[in-house]
Amino acid sequence: MTDRIQPGRATWRDYRELTKPGVVALMILTSVIGMCMAVPGMVPLDALILGNLGIALCAGAAAAVNHLVDQQIDQRMARTRNRPMAQGRVSPLQAGLFAATLGVSGMLILLIWVNALTAWLTLASLVGYAFIYTLFLKRATPQNIVIGGLAGAAPPLLGWTAVTGEIHGHALLLVLIIFAWTPPHFWALAIHRKAEYALVDVPMLPVTHGDEFTKLHILLYTIIMFLITLMPFVTRLSGPLYLAGAVILGGRFLYWAIVLMRGTQERAAIMTFKYSINYLMLLFVVMLVDHYVFPIQG
Repeated sequence: MTDRIQPGRATWRDYRELTKPGVVALMILTSVIGMCMAVPGMVPLDALILGNLGIALCAGAAAAVNHLVDQQIDQRMARTRNRPMAQGRVSPLQAGLFAATLGVSGMLILLIWVNALTAWLTLASLVGYAFIYTLFLKRATPQNIVIGGLAGAAPPLLGWTAVTGEIHGHALLLVLIIFAWTPPHFWALAIHRKAEYALVDVPMLPVTHGDEFTKLHILLYTIIMFLITLMPFVTRLSGPLYLAGAVILGGRFLYWAIVLMRGTQERAAIMTFKYSINYLMLLFVVMLVDHYVFPIQG
C-alpha cells in the first residue's frame, strides 16, 4: 500500500498547488490591509469577503497559467520537479480549464459585486503576471523581476479600490513598497538556485551577470526599499508604531543584504530569501496594527 500519486491521477491537492496558495495568501494579506488602510473604521463585509475572493481566484488563475507555461522548465529544476504538471498528474488541458474557470469566476465576482475598476485592475495584474512576465519577460531579460514585479505588487491597490472605487496616492505607495521589495526577494533565491536557472536557460541576474553583481543590486534595492517604507509615516498614512516597525524590520533586511554581499555565510542567499517573506508579512501587519492603534486624523 502506498500514498504515492500515480502520473495522470490528480487530486484536489494538486489543483490547490497549481494556485500557489502560499503566494496567494501573502497577496491577500496585503489586499486586506490595503482595504483597511483605505477607510478609518471597519471594512464593509461585502467588500472584504467578495473583493478578496475575486482577487484570490484571479491570482490563483495566474499561478495556474504559470505552472502551465513553465511545465518543461519545472521538470528540470529540483525546486519544482514535483509540481503536479511536472509530474504529469495534471494535463495541460486540465490546467488550462482550471485557470480559465478561476479567472472567469474571479472577474465575474469583482464586476458584479465589487466594482469595475477593481475588476479591470485585477485583470491587468493577471495578464501582466501570467502572460507578459511568464511567457515573455522571464525568458527575455535579466531585469524580468524588476519589470514584471509590478503585477505582483498590485494587491494593496486592488484592496483599496475594492473599498473606495478610486485610485489614491497612498494605495500607490503600498504598491511601490512591494515593487521595491520584489527584486531583492527573488534575486536572493536566484543566487541560491543559480545552477538550476542556468540549466533551463532562464536569464536570471546571477546567471547573466554573476553573483557579485547581483549581491550589489540586492543591497542597493534593499536600501531603496527601506527608504520607501518610511514614506507612509512621512505622508501621514501611518504613525509611530509603523515607523518603528519599518526601521527595525528594514534594518534586519539590510543586515542580511550586507551579510550576503560580504559572503561570510554559506547559506546567506536562502536566509535572505526566507527573511524577505517574513519581512513583508510583518511590515504590513505592523502597518495594520498602527492604523487602528494610532489613527491619523485629518
